[in-house]
This record gives sequence, C-alpha cells and structure tokens, in this order.
Amino acid sequence: MKGVVERLLEYIKYDTRSDEDSNKCPSTEGQLLFGRMLVDELKEIGLSGVEQDENGYVMGYIPSNKAEEVDSVGFIAHIDTSPEISGENINPKIIKNYEGGIVELNKDEGIFLDPEIFPELNEYIGKTIITTDGKTLLGADDKAGVAEIITACEYIINHQEIKHGKICIAFTPDEEIGRGPDKFNISKFGAKIAYTVDGGAIGELECENFNAARLKIKINGTNIHPGYAKGKMKNAILVGNEFISMLPQDEVPALTEGYGGFYHVTDFIGSVESAVITYIVRDFDKDNFQNRKEKINNIAKQLNKKHGEGTIDLEIKDQYYNMKDIMKDKMYVVELAKKAMEESNVKPKIVPIRGGTDGATLSHMGLPTPNIFTGGHNFHGRYEYIPIYAMEKAVEVIIKIIELLAKT
Repeated sequence: MKGVVERLLEYIKYDTRSDEDSNKCPSTEGQLLFGRMLVDELKEIGLSGVEQDENGYVMGYIPSNKAEEVDSVGFIAHIDTSPEISGENINPKIIKNYEGGIVELNKDEGIFLDPEIFPELNEYIGKTIITTDGKTLLGADDKAGVAEIITACEYIINHQEIKHGKICIAFTPDEEIGRGPDKFNISKFGAKIAYTVDGGAIGELECENFNAARLKIKINGTNIHPGYAKGKMKNAILVGNEFISMLPQDEVPALTEGYGGFYHVTDFIGSVESAVITYIVRDFDKDNFQNRKEKINNIAKQLNKKHGEGTIDLEIKDQYYNMKDIMKDKMYVVELAKKAMEESNVKPKIVPIRGGTDGATLSHMGLPTPNIFTGGHNFHGRYEYIPIYAMEKAVEVIIKIIELLAKT
C-alpha cells in the first residue's frame, strides 16, 4: 500500500493549474493527464466502474459488502490547482520534527515561514510538515484531498472486515475557477450524501460558505499625445483607479474575517487606451451579496455618466451560493462527520468557509455535501504547507465516516 504522503508527493509533479480564460472543460491539458493517471491507480487498487469522462471528471466506486441496505456515501476532491501562482516544477521541502521558529523556504528571495506572521505553525512543533521552496504553491489544495481519499479507499479494499455501503469517488476539474460542478453527473455518481475533502486545518468541518461572483470590468479610454491631450484624453488606468476608490476600502480580504464579506481585486491590466480589472465579490448573506453587486453596477453607471457612455463595460457572473440554505435541513450529514472526527481523536471545528467548494453547488443540485479538512494551510500561494499527521488523520476520518454510516 502507498502512503498518503507518497501519493501527495507524486501528484504534485503534475501541473494542473486551471485557466479561467479557457472555454474548454477541463480548462487545461494537465488536468486531463493527471486524471488519466488517477484512473489507472484507482483500477489498480480495485475500485469498480472507474473512468474519466470527456470533460475530465474521474469517477469510480467500491461496492457495498453488507447484506443490509446502507446509504451510499461519496467523497470528492478537485484535481486542479489555483492559477494565481505557478504550479509547475514544484519542489517540496520536508521539515522533519519542526522545532519552532522561522522556516527558510527560499533565502535568495527572502521567503520564510514565520510564526509571527503564521502563528498556526506553533501548533505543529514536533510534527513533520511539507512546505514549498518559496517559488510555487504546494498543491495540497486539493491534491492532499485526492491522496487522502484514495489512501482511505485502498485501506477499505484491503480490510474486508470493515463493513460498508457503496462508496462513491469523484475527482473534479476546474474547481479553482468556479466550474467544478458544472458538468458533474450526480445520478452517475450514485451517492446519497457526500463530502468534499477540500478544507484547511485539521478538524475543520464546514457546512456554510460564501455566495460568490466574479466581475470583469473593461475600461475604454482614449489615447492622445500627452502634449495635446487637454479635454481629449481619457486615461483608462485613472478611470480604473477611480472605480477601485469608490468601493469600501475596509471591505477587502486583508481587513475582514469570520462572516465579513469583501470586494477583492485580483487583477488590473491596462494602458491609457484600455484596461481590465478583475474582481471577486463574496458574502455569506444572500441580501448583502445582492447589495454588493448592485453597488458595483451603480458605480459603473456613475462613471459612464461622468466619462461618457461606453467607458465602462461590466460583466458580472455568479459562481456559487451558500450551502447553508440546503444543509440546515440535512444536518445529520454534518453530525456524522463530527462524530467520526471525535472518534478519531480530532477536535471538530465547525466554521464557515471563507471561500467555496464544489460541495456548495452540489448541495444546491440535490446532493448534500459538506466539507472536511485536508490539513493544509496558506493555500494558493508560496507559503502553503501541510503537516503529515493532519493528512493521516484525514484518512482516518474518511474511514470512520464509512464505518459509522454502515452502523446506522
């Protein structure tokens, strides 16, 4: 049997960054290649019905070994990594028996894991952690989830004394760009309840998340020789800065936490002639979410009135919605995971996701899917790391969910 760490280190060799500008599914070839490898591995360890469909979704299942009928359970992780930073040529570092203090990731570039900035590191003194080399992300989001699910499946298959119902497995593309469930075939998947294994620190259990939208603001300027520009030039960069300044300056990710929503500018590319600003908008409350989008619409109207119609072209696309509206009537699924954690000596931390998972949309599609931890920290960046013992506990919790469900 392969260990969960061995799997993670193998999986992160695949560059599976998704690409929002692509109209294909999956959006990048690397996801298809990684998915094909997973198909071979799932078949090798003994799952049934394993295949990768034309859109890159990988599915398989372990048949029930109980005479009595047991609810089928699914486990889902995504195969893409964030496009915000390179996922190519990942060179992980293994810090054995972390002694505390600053961890040097890349001395030449001044990249360090400092517990003064990342105090959660202090919780892992004496543990072994896997980090980046400061040049790329690690890819634990969500290849740790993939590794944990497959490791749990292999354990179940090799321990027939563990009684269980049907166990359904799916690995989805393009979660990081909000498209993970777009072509997910729930009836083919075959689970009655499911869990995404896509959370953060050990113990996290999440059944509510942001409502989310992505905005693209195109600004059309007019470029004139600066010596003769009076009354004629319209500088798209300055109009873009004006747009940004009209949003609440304290409602940004760096200044919000808990249930606080935000406006987050993720990209600003431009010249005098034209500029494009990309935003993501997040809020837990449905009404506040709508108000945020309306505020942006109003700003666009004001700037078009001031600078001329057609200056601002605004595109708003909803990405996913809060699963709380669905899960409030399906809390037994959350309680099952909570009990599994407690019996695995993991303290459950039921917290809202300041983000989203495939489970949010899947829940609205009729498959209740809360989210459980992978064990990682600082996703989407060069400071990402994951403790090995947290990954091992995630495997244990998955197995325990399967065992407990078979006893109900």
